[in-house]
Amino acid sequence: MPTLFIDPGSLNQELLLEEPLVSFGGVGDLHELWSEVSSLWAQLEHAGAGPRILGEQELPEVTYRITFRYRPDISSTMRFRKGERVFRILTLHDPDETGRYLVARVSEEVQ
Repeated sequence: MPTLFIDPGSLNQELLLEEPLVSFGGVGDLHELWSEVSSLWAQLEHAGAGPRILGEQELPEVTYRITFRYRPDISSTMRFRKGERVFRILTLHDPDETGRYLVARVSEEVQ
């Protein structure tokens, strides 16, 4: 597989990487809290938009590609944050299998 060239200067968006913390309320209800893991520099590219079906509802969905330097501790249970914007990780892959970069396909959550 040919080595993919990514201009390091294109990693110009500072994002926060967050992981979920699950806590249970007094009556057994589940609360999802998020804890900051680290900040990282990334390239944020619009990938598409369209409807997403949830139950019988049609919701708008905007997807992005986030490219950043490889790190072994990231998983699809995490999310990215940029200010008030939140990006849920859908998939992760190493585009040229060299361990230099990861590309995450993400969906922007509606707040």
